[in-house]
Amino acid sequence: MQRLALCLALLLICGAVSAEQIKPPVKAATKPPAAATKKTAAKPAPKKGPPAKMLFGAVSAPAPLAARAIGSYARGCLAGGVSLPINGPDWQVMRLSRNRNWGTPQLLDYLERLASDARARDGWPGLLVGDMAQPRGGPMITGHSSHQIGLDADVWLTPMPDRILTPQEREDISATSMLKDPLTVDQAIWTPLHTKLIKRAASYPQVSRIFVHPAIKKVLCQQAGKDRAWLGKVRPWWGHFYHFHIRLKCPPDMAGCENQKPPSGDDGCGTELANWFTMLRKAELAAASRPAVPGAKPAPKKPPLSLGDLPKECMTVLSAGGGMPTIAPDGTVPAALKAEAGKDAGPPAPHLDPEALAALKASMSKSKPGAKATAAAKPADASASAAALPAQPASTGGPAVTAAQPASTVGPASPSDSVPLPDRKPQ
Repeated sequence: MQRLALCLALLLICGAVSAEQIKPPVKAATKPPAAATKKTAAKPAPKKGPPAKMLFGAVSAPAPLAARAIGSYARGCLAGGVSLPINGPDWQVMRLSRNRNWGTPQLLDYLERLASDARARDGWPGLLVGDMAQPRGGPMITGHSSHQIGLDADVWLTPMPDRILTPQEREDISATSMLKDPLTVDQAIWTPLHTKLIKRAASYPQVSRIFVHPAIKKVLCQQAGKDRAWLGKVRPWWGHFYHFHIRLKCPPDMAGCENQKPPSGDDGCGTELANWFTMLRKAELAAASRPAVPGAKPAPKKPPLSLGDLPKECMTVLSAGGGMPTIAPDGTVPAALKAEAGKDAGPPAPHLDPEALAALKASMSKSKPGAKATAAAKPADASASAAALPAQPASTGGPAVTAAQPASTVGPASPSDSVPLPDRKPQ
């Protein structure tokens, strides 16, 4: 009996053990995959190509397309550009190494007409023509934020000499500053013929604007006489103290060309001009209070325009006829680098001497606190500020214009000036 009881006990124990062994294993808690807990890595931003100014500055020939200004004066390009001959009967082109004597046929017709009329009707010796546009327009590496669509041109206020300048002279000669100081025109240099030249330039109906330094605008207001309609086109802007900037309207049949808003209609000799002189004084005080720190980094600038910032047609203009320049592996455009070393056209902007600066500080401190001048509306043209230009040699660009008559005798433009110019066929 004892053996039977022992056997039964062993059977019970073994059955319990075997029953324990066949139970299904408990599943471990499933952890989420590690990748699911991590944020998706941000994709690197696509690399932009070289700035548009490098691409357009590297092309030496015009786009073989129909002549057309595309986009706006400060954001566009030029198709079918035509070059102004470097020598004409009443003009010469300066800074030939820049290759910026290109424009629409309408701009060339205008400049040739202005040069002829100014010499025959006003006695101006001839035009020294500065920057117009690059062969295919677009942003420039140096000097301007406009001049992009072939409707802008700079004309020096230095009269043309009575001989043909050599290529080297055209690179080295500096334009003559018209300023005695930042606020005053030098009356030993400025003459009534300068006034007549700018009046002549503004008199044609296709002209949208003429840009000059505020001090020059003030003299024009004083010397205009009773005929003041043309003054509304003449707008003050920084840096235009040795040249004036001509801007034509978009030709009426040119699709895709964006006009600038027309001037307000008044002569601009009142509140607007007074506000500009307030800005000039403040700028002079700011420049004097800014310490000259060797090796200091310049103030940050806006990023340059890329090709994608321009109208889509500008890609076609740039690449037409195999014109797309070579881009190096480092992203630079070798053919454009030499343009960065080009010499600017005029001398640096003048500054007040210590005595005059002290007087300006005293007068500004007496002004009412909190009074702020209303800034003049910013046009989309704007050549670079002359305060940043490097020093240039003294001008030898021709004989000084003598004052043949008093300023009050500057007469109205001829009625024939309102006759539209003929179209020039692209060459």
